[in-house]
Amino acid sequence: MHKGEFVLIIANTPTLVTFTVYLVGMLAIGWLGYRATNNLSDYILGGRSLGSFVTALSAGASDMSGWLLMGLPGAIFLVGLSEAWIAIGLLVGAYLNWRFVAARLRAYTEQCGNALTLPDYLSNRFEDKSHMLRIVTAVVILVFFTLYCASGVVAGARLFENMFGLSYETALWVGAAATISYVLIGGFLAVSWTDTIQASLMITALILVPMMVIFSSGGFSVGVAHIAMVSPKHLDIWGSLDAVALISLLAWGLGYFGQPHILVRFMAAESVDVIPQARRISMTWMFLCLLGAVGVGFFGFAYFAQHPTMALGVNAQPETVFIELAKQLFNPWLAGLFLASILAAVMSTLSCQLLVCSSALTEDIYKSFLRKQASQNELVWFGRAMVLLISLVAIILASNPNSQVLKMVSYAWAGFGAAFGPVIILSLLWQGMTRNGALAGIIVGALTVLIWKQYAWFGLYEIVPGFVLSTFAVILVSKLGQPVSAEMRAGFAAVNAIMRQSRDGA
Repeated sequence: MHKGEFVLIIANTPTLVTFTVYLVGMLAIGWLGYRATNNLSDYILGGRSLGSFVTALSAGASDMSGWLLMGLPGAIFLVGLSEAWIAIGLLVGAYLNWRFVAARLRAYTEQCGNALTLPDYLSNRFEDKSHMLRIVTAVVILVFFTLYCASGVVAGARLFENMFGLSYETALWVGAAATISYVLIGGFLAVSWTDTIQASLMITALILVPMMVIFSSGGFSVGVAHIAMVSPKHLDIWGSLDAVALISLLAWGLGYFGQPHILVRFMAAESVDVIPQARRISMTWMFLCLLGAVGVGFFGFAYFAQHPTMALGVNAQPETVFIELAKQLFNPWLAGLFLASILAAVMSTLSCQLLVCSSALTEDIYKSFLRKQASQNELVWFGRAMVLLISLVAIILASNPNSQVLKMVSYAWAGFGAAFGPVIILSLLWQGMTRNGALAGIIVGALTVLIWKQYAWFGLYEIVPGFVLSTFAVILVSKLGQPVSAEMRAGFAAVNAIMRQSRDGA
């Protein structure tokens, strides 16, 4: 760290104190999680002990990364309300995921040998003795999650760079270390408990900051009128969108069905019966957070249009609009609290992504192929080593200071949504799906996203063709292959019986 950087940090003492208190609190929870972790199941899924409130907020916080407080407000600030279609698509997708996937996945993973990971579930669900399905699933998770983790590291770096005047390189390591430490120590329990606190901090910030921005812009009607005068296109919900662009924005909702870090929250719920209440809590939280993020970007545009001399930073980097507003509209103590919400968003998502990657390497590769007789203690420590390894790779990928959070997230989001979304949905709802169908769906979905991204045909978001072709591949290959076994049909019937008995089975 250079001398100038040290002086700037000291100058931000109130914010630094707030951040320090927050980080110490997260590390303390990590230590408690460490004390409560006795085996691999505890480290990966917390022993399936999460109640409805923790399940709901943990799922929400792990979903809404730094993208919520940086990527979305930045897109609204730059383009206008037409970018809000992303939020609409996400709300619809999240609700459908909670309604049709969450409870059945919780029941099915327990039915399938108490599966701890997504590869574990798919391998057991389709009686894959060759382990090919487990390997392919783990590889896809590692490829796209490493990129996803890198986006979180970039968001954290932007925060520390902007707040303390650090160089991007220094901020990169400081931000990453803040998250890696408590994941390394506490595992799933620590991640889930901290997610609950972080989700509460995020929603508080996304309610109070837009309210203050509206007030500082002269009120709701004055702010809207000023935007209409300066840039009428910002008010147009349709903007310059054509049908392809609109479909691409709404299609973000398709991604929910295949996100391992969200699906694992469903798997970790205490029982099927906690899902309905968790759904209501999570959707309310998500709606308010997305509305607040849109408000920050929209009325932030009005505020900085009224104060052009204060807009240099946000004009250069629109994704810092929340950061700039918090710094300019609140005293340093409150600003530190609100800016900690960005770190909360980054930490909550990055931590669970690191944990999912670690579990794929530990449970699905190391334990399954390399050390079948490994002790629980050995597996937990190997998982911690994998968290560290994946973190280093993500830091390397994030080292480019020109990286954009939203673009990196969109790529990984599409990869998971297309590769796993159709496979998860059909595995839960269609008893005729086969192992080869699942394998074909994962491979076709992942490859379609990777190829389509390079050529950007028709300007269509790659998740759309990936999701459609993956679904087609699952159905076609399953229909052409051998029928499912009697054991698989019995397992499907058993899950249906559980769902009929539960409050969510109606």
